Amino acid sequence: MYFTYIYRELRRRHRQALLTALGLAVGVGLVVAVTAYAGGVGKAQDAVLHSLYGVGTDVTVTQTAKLSQGGPPSFQMNPGSQSQQGKAFSRAAIRSAPGRQSLAATKVTQIASLSGVKQAVGGLTLTSMNVSGKFAQAASSGAAPGSQGSGSSSSGGSSSSPTQSAPTASQAPINVSSFSLSGVDVTQTGLGPLSSTQLATGRIFTSTEATTRVAVLSQSYAKQNKYAVGSGIKISSKKYLVIGLVTSSAGSTSTSDVYIPLQLAQTISGNSGKVNEIYVKASTASDIAKVKSEIKSALPKATVTTASDLASQVSGSLKSASQLASTLGKWLAVAALVAAFAVACLLTVAAVSRRVREFGTLKALGWRSRRVVGQVMGESVVQGVVGGILGVLIGVAGATAIAHFSPVLKATVSQTGAAGGPGGQAPPGMAAAMGQAAQTVAVHLTAPVSLQLVALAVGLALAGGVLAGAFGGWRASRLRPADALRRVD
Repeated sequence: MYFTYIYRELRRRHRQALLTALGLAVGVGLVVAVTAYAGGVGKAQDAVLHSLYGVGTDVTVTQTAKLSQGGPPSFQMNPGSQSQQGKAFSRAAIRSAPGRQSLAATKVTQIASLSGVKQAVGGLTLTSMNVSGKFAQAASSGAAPGSQGSGSSSSGGSSSSPTQSAPTASQAPINVSSFSLSGVDVTQTGLGPLSSTQLATGRIFTSTEATTRVAVLSQSYAKQNKYAVGSGIKISSKKYLVIGLVTSSAGSTSTSDVYIPLQLAQTISGNSGKVNEIYVKASTASDIAKVKSEIKSALPKATVTTASDLASQVSGSLKSASQLASTLGKWLAVAALVAAFAVACLLTVAAVSRRVREFGTLKALGWRSRRVVGQVMGESVVQGVVGGILGVLIGVAGATAIAHFSPVLKATVSQTGAAGGPGGQAPPGMAAAMGQAAQTVAVHLTAPVSLQLVALAVGLALAGGVLAGAFGGWRASRLRPADALRRVD
């Protein structure tokens, strides 16, 4: 009888019931869409940290200072003899990444022995610079015929010989190319530079290839320079066999262009027995803060970075989207939900007011106030369920639209490093190449709708229905049969 009466009443007032349910659905749907959007931004941030920081890496240790072997590589652009003037030349040099100072490899063992540290691996981040072109061709230029030099007189009284200018160098265009290079500890490839990548084709290093000239390339760099598994790449005048291609999980370029065994990287860069980056994995997530503090105590001059520290340095459109999701989106969803609840309550109270004669008659027939309240509450709960279902559909449609129409978001983590050096000014184009010390990752925004989010949406709609029913029931319980029966609709 109870449910039958609810069904009949909702069917008789189906327009008003649908309007109340739709009001709840719009508010709940907006909450679902905004929450899914925020979740997508969170996953995008994880993808950025995955690509820039490394899977399973909790802490990285670096030291910002100039290496003992100097900063940027210096290249001799002047010919050694007159016979070399105008002839082609090619120069190559490998140096540590800008702003990175080498650390003794024994620091890796020291950090690995700290409390809360599960694993520590050393790495070497380098830059290979190649400069090619032609030597300067010296040329002497004198005063043009008929021109007057600064030392000649315009009058015929006194004259002096024209001044000869000093020889000037005619410099041909210089081609500058570079690629990033990482030394990998082949005995622990699960942590370190390669941990932020996924194997696309071929294979990665084995533990027996510490001194073998093999290389793993990022897929984008290999495609750009037409390398493939089995081909050779020249590094520091030596040929390395390409054994694999990798890509980051975010679908963008990986952290470095080329990976080689750590021992070979140390040798060709003059950093034997040294590293310039230490990757640390904590025993548990709760130990990360303690591990960071212990490393800072053990290495006071080092820069200790956690994933949360790196997240605060991320800039670009992804950061803007994150700020939008965490501020405007959250308050917009709350405002929409409050408005939906208010509309549902007002519509329910208005409906109760229009049913004064009906409830008065029911009370005259023996219905108690709690039964009348239960009737109103039951109708509101059904409207809340319908609103929740519609809200989930609206939210899923909104989340799908966000994922489909959202542009590709980009995030950039800048690193400190100077392009200049004590050797003087770099040739044109070289400064830009050496100053390229930022990693940009592009990610596609998604808006996942989980079962927990669906349950939240239905729960919010039910809460709105219960709230509206409570207000409507309170209004109905205050009706007196005598007053109600005196009204004529």
